[in-house]
Amino acid sequence: MSILSNLFFYLSKIVWWFAAPSNVLIGMVVLGSLLLFTRWSRGGRRLVVLAALGLAVCGFAPVGIWLARPLENRFPVQPQEMQSPTGILVLGGSIDQLTTAARGGQVTMGAAPGRMTEAVALARRYPQARLVFTGGSAALLRDDAADEAQSAAKLFGELGIAPERVTIERQSRNTFENATLTRGLVQPKPGERWVLVTSAWHMPRSVGIFRRAGWEVIAYPTDFETRNTDRELWRPVLPAGRGLDLVDKMAREWLGLLAYRVGGRTDALFPAPGAR
Repeated sequence: MSILSNLFFYLSKIVWWFAAPSNVLIGMVVLGSLLLFTRWSRGGRRLVVLAALGLAVCGFAPVGIWLARPLENRFPVQPQEMQSPTGILVLGGSIDQLTTAARGGQVTMGAAPGRMTEAVALARRYPQARLVFTGGSAALLRDDAADEAQSAAKLFGELGIAPERVTIERQSRNTFENATLTRGLVQPKPGERWVLVTSAWHMPRSVGIFRRAGWEVIAYPTDFETRNTDRELWRPVLPAGRGLDLVDKMAREWLGLLAYRVGGRTDALFPAPGAR
């Protein structure tokens, strides 16, 4: 990896830990509570009240839904029967690497299992297509025992996908490296059809990154967080933990779109179907 890639990776991890809305709000509560015992107690009370209101709004109001809907609706769902692809690209992020390693290697799925299940379904539906998994360890301090690629290869085999159909890229740590390293490994040819499988809310940034890397892919969104109904736009989110998690996840994706565009790693601020 280049120095620039390493710097981008570490900065993105560290900055996001401090910028995540739930972390910011909890930090405000802690800071405000400490100020209650100082001469700035009035400011501390205001900070606690403001943070409590923020937690309530982000937890119960459909803020995460509002943030997710534009991302998830950007690329349409593919029909069940489409033109046979050359290959199926599935991005990492589905497997809980640390739990899998700690529990004897039994593959434990995390927050986006649809990436893996839909990839296997496509591989069965199109038996001539190659299946390519891209993703190593996204941990800040790399742990080879927590290698998602190794777990993915194992899972594909256990689900009946022949090993000779599977290509594994295990060095990438983020979506930019997914695109650039996998392109170098696979070397796609003009006219080939490559289906990209990832979470619907992650699809705009992913497609933009692959385009920037010179690889036009067919979006196959999975793991929808929203139902695309009018009711969900005003109904409270329950439990509050889900609301906070959704706000964190979608805020990170919108910030990622901005950061990747500013860094020249995607072809547009908000990539769309057919756009170059």
